[in-house]
Amino acid sequence: MVLDINPTRMELLRLKKRIVIARRGHKLLKDKQDELVRNFLEIIEDTKKLRTQADNEIQSVFQSYTIAEGMLGGAGIENLFSVPGANTEVKSKTKTIMSLKTPVFEVEITGNPYDYGDSTSSVLVDRSVKKYGNLLNTLLKLAELEKTSILLAEEIEKTRRRVNALEYILIPNIEDTIKYITMKLAEVERSNLTRIMKVKDMIEAKQAGREKGL
Repeated sequence: MVLDINPTRMELLRLKKRIVIARRGHKLLKDKQDELVRNFLEIIEDTKKLRTQADNEIQSVFQSYTIAEGMLGGAGIENLFSVPGANTEVKSKTKTIMSLKTPVFEVEITGNPYDYGDSTSSVLVDRSVKKYGNLLNTLLKLAELEKTSILLAEEIEKTRRRVNALEYILIPNIEDTIKYITMKLAEVERSNLTRIMKVKDMIEAKQAGREKGL
């Protein structure tokens, strides 16, 4: 589609500069889209592996806890954890992937998670607590990857729309307009040349008539 502008040489020069910028921008956005997709596919693969790991760790935690509960009893387990010996806090930071800010979750533990304040504790409980800590880290990493994949998918879609807008709308429109203006200017030049030739013929005819009159 031809843009609604005046077919002048100034506009032609401006459009030629604009199409160079548009093509450069299209290439940069296409490269960004390819890199985003590459990162997205890597994260999806990591997420699949981590989900399997999380499922296995959840089963292991429940099995370990069930064994400990069977040895100490429900009341004994409840008594052990009635006064927590440690405090767990989840902190969120950000990292950048292709100018896109993505989350990073970290666990900060203060105190001793194995300090139950009770001498009736068992190595089975310690094992359950350790497995739960590992599971918490795995789940946080899984949440981090899933949130990152969502953000990347949104950014890929935005970038794709921009790439398509440049590739299928803006650049073709500018190219069509450049061709149109070039054609119009050529027509104007031909018209001017025709008028000049007619004027020249008229002048030569008048001169020839004067020479004959002499």
